[in-house]
Amino acid sequence: MEVLLAVHILAGTICLITGIGAMVFKKRKGKHTNVGQVYHASYVLVFITAVLMAIVHWQESQYLFYIALFSYGLALVGFLSVKKKKSKRWLTLHIGGMLGSYIGIVTATLVVNVSKIPVLNELPTIYYWFLPTIIGTPIIRMVGQRYKAKKPRKMKTAV
Repeated sequence: MEVLLAVHILAGTICLITGIGAMVFKKRKGKHTNVGQVYHASYVLVFITAVLMAIVHWQESQYLFYIALFSYGLALVGFLSVKKKKSKRWLTLHIGGMLGSYIGIVTATLVVNVSKIPVLNELPTIYYWFLPTIIGTPIIRMVGQRYKAKKPRKMKTAV
């Protein structure tokens, strides 16, 4: 179990760092896509280890199972949408999925660790269940608007 936890913590840390990297790098092949690949691979490890640890310690950690399932589901939607590009909404799905999954990992990190952080541990834990979503959802919307596909302009015809 200690090995699972160590892998989980390491992979989660990599997710938190590479998630920020993917957000700040220019959105094109290269740094953004390479860091995004590492983010997704790390998220797979976070998902697997969270599910296994939640099953073993179901009474104390069942919430981890649900966070892992939902958060990785978002990461998978974001990852596959850019790989397949079958939908006209692939970019919206990518942004929402990847940023939504980042909100999920931040939420899980806060909920699990906030009791150990001075000052932050004085607020009720329930705040940390909702704050990342309250802060992150408008950011997803703003980013989505920024990268929204431009509609082609109609050509004026000469009369």
